[in-house]
Amino acid sequence: MTEGESAPVPRPLYAILPLLLAALLALLPATPARAAENGEWAVYLSAGPGTTLTDRVTVANKTAAPLTFRLYAADAYNTERDGGFAVRSPDEPRRGVGAWAVPDRERVTVPAHGEVTVPYTLTVPPDAEPGDHAGALVALDERVERATARGGAAVGVRRAVGARIHLRVTGPTVPALAVEDVTWSADAPLVPGTGESTALISYTLHNTGNVTLSPRAALRAEGLFGRTLLTRELRGVPSELLPRQRIRLTARWAGAPLLEWGEVTVTATARDVRASGGASFLALPWLVVLVAAAVLMAAAGALLRLRYVRRLAIGENGPHERS
Repeated sequence: MTEGESAPVPRPLYAILPLLLAALLALLPATPARAAENGEWAVYLSAGPGTTLTDRVTVANKTAAPLTFRLYAADAYNTERDGGFAVRSPDEPRRGVGAWAVPDRERVTVPAHGEVTVPYTLTVPPDAEPGDHAGALVALDERVERATARGGAAVGVRRAVGARIHLRVTGPTVPALAVEDVTWSADAPLVPGTGESTALISYTLHNTGNVTLSPRAALRAEGLFGRTLLTRELRGVPSELLPRQRIRLTARWAGAPLLEWGEVTVTATARDVRASGGASFLALPWLVVLVAAAVLMAAAGALLRLRYVRRLAIGENGPHERS
């Protein structure tokens, strides 16, 4: 695909699109009746009640030239990078809202400083799983804009903006949450007292239920004999964790102990659910480890030498015969 006289855009570079959608959609309101825009065009969604509805989406062009957009519905997910709200690209499979919401047309050309309203229909299938289903109606700019990536390489970028759809299918709702795969890694100076000791705690939040959660997480660290070393709320937890989504998060512990044996525990809460996960840790300064290894090696060498000397002595004297 080309833009004017520009060079062809490598196909793998279109992987940038989901990242752009994540960045743009993260700014959108959770209520679909308000506008979503990126400064040049906007998508307005007005939703009616019920699980089967027909409504309209308005695409506004805020530039001085006509623009052509591809309209499509997409399923939402939480990004691995920070758990932000993002939607699938048009080439990815559609299973939920992305398959149920269908605009009346796939493409629309909007005149300069104009608006075009397009009807859409959202039909929930009879066998849809109860609970929350998130997605968006997306207007994807047909143009390919040139940008410069790291290293000076030219890349092609297509921009999109969307209006969120939060749909709840009637039936039993089951909020559930899990904290999985908690790990602890230390970054301590070689010589104690010459730098700050830190630890990185990584953990996975997994929404195992069928409703969207707004989780909070706390970190607790205990040392030998149950001594409390740290307790604090964790930052960077996403404001909404969609059903069946996993996100990997990290927390840095500044001033972590240099010499300690204990356990770190991450506890997450949301609504009436609570889950915890933990990991044991052993903090040892590298200098202590090296000295201990040197002492053990020296002791092992001395023991081997002593055995060797004893064998030589027995061999030289030989066995004594009786008269």
